[in-house]
Amino acid sequence: AKPPSLGYAGAMRVLVIGAGSIGRRHAANLDALGARAVLLAWRETSAADVALRLPGFDAAVIATATDIRLPLIAACGAAGVPFYCEKPLAFRPADLDAIAAAAAPVAARSMVGFMMRYHAAFRMLADSDLAAVFRFHFAIGHDVTQWRAGWRFQDSYAARAEGGGVLLDLCHEIDMAACLFPGLALGAVQSLGHAAFPGVDMASHITLGAPNGAAGTVSMDYLCPRLLRHARLDAQGASLDVDLATPTYRRLTTAADTRLDLAQDRNAMFRDAMADFLALVSGRQVAHPLAPRMQAVQESCRLIAAAWAARRFTGLIEKDFP
Repeated sequence: AKPPSLGYAGAMRVLVIGAGSIGRRHAANLDALGARAVLLAWRETSAADVALRLPGFDAAVIATATDIRLPLIAACGAAGVPFYCEKPLAFRPADLDAIAAAAAPVAARSMVGFMMRYHAAFRMLADSDLAAVFRFHFAIGHDVTQWRAGWRFQDSYAARAEGGGVLLDLCHEIDMAACLFPGLALGAVQSLGHAAFPGVDMASHITLGAPNGAAGTVSMDYLCPRLLRHARLDAQGASLDVDLATPTYRRLTTAADTRLDLAQDRNAMFRDAMADFLALVSGRQVAHPLAPRMQAVQESCRLIAAAWAARRFTGLIEKDFP
């Protein structure tokens, strides 16, 4: 594997592939962390061009559309350049196998962008004793037409049948469930579509089963008029109820309720994840025990791909896309 170097002007050089909103965010965070980010718009390059550029960099960030993963990861593996790849890693199980093989030379120093693991409320869930949980539910909803000024769903990767849709776009909740309850088995996946976007799920509901017998669900949709992000875990005599949007953490018991209002800067999650990635690249210890290292998120990645392939469309929604 390529050893880390000081690179440009004493700073680690990182090639950020993809100049959309997430690529620009990563580039800004890299600069703030003392690295030297070079932003490369995907529309202005190619996998072959990236392969030629990579030897001049210490690391890469892959922030392209969901269906552009394998050739870029293969280029990183061949050049010995560790990478941070936006989620999901892939949406077909066969692609995951190919990515694992291509990334093998740098997998130990690479990460996938499941930044919700850095959310303060989720970290409290992860630190809790969950052995007695018999039911869990994660939900996320947001009106996709209200995401960003000047942004149109129909012009984005999210509107593509291959790599778009809510299940892939908002798959953090699947990763959080898999992180808290390893060994989840996939049940049914029911989805709603839209006549204008065949093959694109606008809402999906996933049933899951944990090895200890706990039953779980993950629900996600593009329809909620304002951001909804919620998790609830039920055990006998106690429940953990978390609003990941506020954020608020509540432990509900028969004796008394405990409520914590937590400060949470959204960009801090991205920045902290990127700081752990730079630590990995440099051969240092990561700060977060659940950092989404590529080798540690394979179960989540496979569960996401399996859920996407198992979608069963049960109806259509009516929604205007201005």
